[in-house]
Amino acid sequence: MRHRLRPFVRLIALSSTPLALAGCAGALSTVDPAGPAAARIATLWWAMLVGSAAILALVMALLAAAFLKAPSAPREDERVWIHGLGVVFPLCVLAALLIYGLVIGEALLPRRGGDVVTVRAQARQWSWSFGYADAALRTQGVLHIPAGRPVDVEITSVDVIHSFWVPRLAGKLDAIPGQVNVLRIEAFAPGEYHGVGAEFSGPGYSSDAFTVIAHDGAGWTAFLESARR
Repeated sequence: MRHRLRPFVRLIALSSTPLALAGCAGALSTVDPAGPAAARIATLWWAMLVGSAAILALVMALLAAAFLKAPSAPREDERVWIHGLGVVFPLCVLAALLIYGLVIGEALLPRRGGDVVTVRAQARQWSWSFGYADAALRTQGVLHIPAGRPVDVEITSVDVIHSFWVPRLAGKLDAIPGQVNVLRIEAFAPGEYHGVGAEFSGPGYSSDAFTVIAHDGAGWTAFLESARR
């Protein structure tokens, strides 16, 4: 009987690996958020992980029960297990995750009003340049933003499709030639955050990265004043 259960034990061990790795923090970690948008995305990720783990655990339990059940055992309760737990439970979990995902997605959309800073991100093979609505200045490879304030990034491209992604601050959004897509990002605290072009755009794709520097109030004022000199 042990040899029958061995594949299930191995599968459960492998499925637990992402959970162990999820605790790792890093410059490009999506589960180490440093802003409100990234925090919502991380919460959604954990909710989906818990929901999928619950479904997986139930399926593994049903399979184990099927292997362990004696051939002569009564079959009266099989419909309850298959219909109630094998169908209804996964559907309820998936429906709850879908609704929660739609709510989170709506909350991530840029909203008008408020103290919002606007910047423009322009991609090309294979670099990023940034312009600022509050200053006649462009920076190359480094995006400056104020910490604790929402920032609308107007994203576009001059050649092929790229993708703007700062994992610790927000989700990713495509940079499309001739089109402007707006992504709202925000940093809880001053610091440096790593960003990447998350869309294969040719041989230089692996080096298509940039840095976001979030300033405190005084630092942001100093940055804008330096641009006006």
